[in-house]
Amino acid sequence: MRREIDREVERVVLTLDVNGEKSELLVPVHKTLLEVLREDMQLTGTKHGCELGECGTCTVLVDGKPELSCLLLPIQIHGRAITTVEGMASGSELHPLQQAFAELGAAQCGYCTPGILLASKSLLEDNPRPTRDEIREALAGNLCRCTGYTKILQAVELASGRMHD
Repeated sequence: MRREIDREVERVVLTLDVNGEKSELLVPVHKTLLEVLREDMQLTGTKHGCELGECGTCTVLVDGKPELSCLLLPIQIHGRAITTVEGMASGSELHPLQQAFAELGAAQCGYCTPGILLASKSLLEDNPRPTRDEIREALAGNLCRCTGYTKILQAVELASGRMHD
């Protein structure tokens, strides 16, 4: 990590490990991980939401755990593995969660879906057979304005069954 100061903004050179690929970036120290992912890395699957850490729309995984990218500075997670929704699929093959969401119509407008998918992925990696209440708890920080969550919960259950049968 190297710091550079120009006349107006302090910048830092970081190596970020995003979706299994290392990238070296020169970023202003005040820029959030959300901004770096979307603006500098063109990974627009991570969405802007409240930018206050209340909606979960910007959820990414850091070392496999859900984190709110609007509240993180890239310098805080230098050297840690970051997964965005773009990193869930394997080539053209959807992750079982993505497939289940598509099949059941769990994504309505889709704006909250990337964060919900990643929070669900982390849950299923830690708890392969979660109960409905455990799924609700894991997704409690992810708000959706379009659904009643029923199809989302069903999609996580379907993916769990497919992943662990």
